[in-house]
Amino acid sequence: MSPTHDGEGQIKWICHIGCLVTRAAFNPGEVDIIAVHDPFIDLSYIVYMFQYDSTHSKFHNMVKVENKKLVISGRPISIFQEQDPTDVK
Repeated sequence: MSPTHDGEGQIKWICHIGCLVTRAAFNPGEVDIIAVHDPFIDLSYIVYMFQYDSTHSKFHNMVKVENKKLVISGRPISIFQEQDPTDVK
């Protein structure tokens, strides 16, 4: 996770690990996830993985796609799928 400011961060998804870090951020805490970067996983599959983790059980809050963003519990997260990470803006 790359810290930005005031407890905000972005995640390079890395499949299962990124999902776990994002889930942890939605527990009462101090981090707001503002962006996810993964050039290889489709946004709809990110939603599915987040909702139905076979190891850590179903996530019980709302997870959906809205305006090309991942929305978890009403909080939008920008999704970037650039092959070159320097293109993420």
